[in-house]
Amino acid sequence: MSRFEEFTVSIFSIAHYWNRIATDEMREHGLKGSYALYLLILSADEEGITAAQLCEMTQRDKADVSRAVSLFQEKGFVEAYGENRYRAPIKLTPEGKRVAAKIRKKADSALKTAGEGLSEEMRRNMYKALEIISTNLKEMCDSRE
Repeated sequence: MSRFEEFTVSIFSIAHYWNRIATDEMREHGLKGSYALYLLILSADEEGITAAQLCEMTQRDKADVSRAVSLFQEKGFVEAYGENRYRAPIKLTPEGKRVAAKIRKKADSALKTAGEGLSEEMRRNMYKALEIISTNLKEMCDSRE
């Protein structure tokens, strides 16, 4: 297998299994697994973040984030916000924080299991390597626009 194939298959495999874990967790709330990441990011910021920031942080499109936030509001996971929806800070309600904490616990458990056999140095190097690869690919794509 070439470097490209090995890299791509590994990344897709990790994403596939994380999505299965997230989907199982979000199913009880009637939400897509991909929305778990939004709740985790929102739970990390007490002041709230905007939909625009959430799009940038997750590399997801505005429509997907807007759908998720609307569903979160319907389910009582986020506070209602004003008319300028895309620029208003999104904050979790106590129920949203409870759900996010449950997802965080599941994510931490998944990372612990997935990282068995990795030393701290290996883990740091892996995250640094992924950050560099991501930045380089972003710059490559941005330069083509």
